[in-house]
Amino acid sequence: MKIQSKAGVLLATALLAASASSLAASPKETLAAFHAALSSGDKAKATSLLAPEVAIYEAGHVERSRDEYAGHHLGGDMEFAKNATRKVLKQSERIDGKTAIVWEETETTGTARGKPVHVFGTETAVLEKNGDNWTIVHVHWSSRKAK
Repeated sequence: MKIQSKAGVLLATALLAASASSLAASPKETLAAFHAALSSGDKAKATSLLAPEVAIYEAGHVERSRDEYAGHHLGGDMEFAKNATRKVLKQSERIDGKTAIVWEETETTGTARGKPVHVFGTETAVLEKNGDNWTIVHVHWSSRKAK
């Protein structure tokens, strides 16, 4: 009887894990995973969440592809994220078919180039659904120093 119970528990655990992994992440979860990848320095994970033709707008600059971002600002963004704490103050999401927009207001504290940083930021991310996955096709970041 104990063997059957153990087998049943193992089967239930396997089914639960399989069904949880098959659920598609939401746009908010995809964006959170991108920021988590930046903070952990996981370049492969961060770039896997970006569409090849992603457009990233920041401080008046534009990077027009995942490869361009990976070759320019990604390393600096990961370094900054490792040394900072980013808190989402407000977040909203709108999904319309295969397109979603996530808006965030954030507060970030930490250090950059050895100096303390305290900024409030805004982020707009546009995501596109491909199969069961959402990918980021556009990001616009803006920030200002805290008073």
